[in-house]
Amino acid sequence: MYITIHEPTRTVDIHSLEDFETYKKDKKVIEAAGGLVFNEKKELLMIFRRGFWDLPKGKVDEGETLEQCAVREVQEETGLHNIKLIEFLTTTYHTYTLNNQSILKPSHWYKMEHWGDETLIPQTEEDITAIKFVTKEIAYALLDEMYPTIKIVVEQYF
Repeated sequence: MYITIHEPTRTVDIHSLEDFETYKKDKKVIEAAGGLVFNEKKELLMIFRRGFWDLPKGKVDEGETLEQCAVREVQEETGLHNIKLIEFLTTTYHTYTLNNQSILKPSHWYKMEHWGDETLIPQTEEDITAIKFVTKEIAYALLDEMYPTIKIVVEQYF
């Protein structure tokens, strides 16, 4: 087992299940899922949220599978419905603090495909202000404007 957890000021490498259980003991775990959505031109769907380029993702609802969550979140955050889930890619981990509670968020990423010419609709209540499909060259030019875990996923799978 090897996990890298991205904290706000550092990264933590975990090498065993026992160490992971110890690490998360004082944290609330919020599972999330999302997608790397590619269009027919093999461009990647990116969203702009809170000053960073990001990928659509969100919290898993009770009774929902990770796959269902990933598709739902892409649909809600982007307005796209012609989406096909292809395969699981990876899980990233990051932490943040909310109401004085330390949160550990495992985000499960899936490759997805989109076809057609649907209108992209940013979910403004989730602070999404822009959405666009980008080429690999543009995505790589935006790496410095991505959250660390998003940057890793884009570099590994695009």
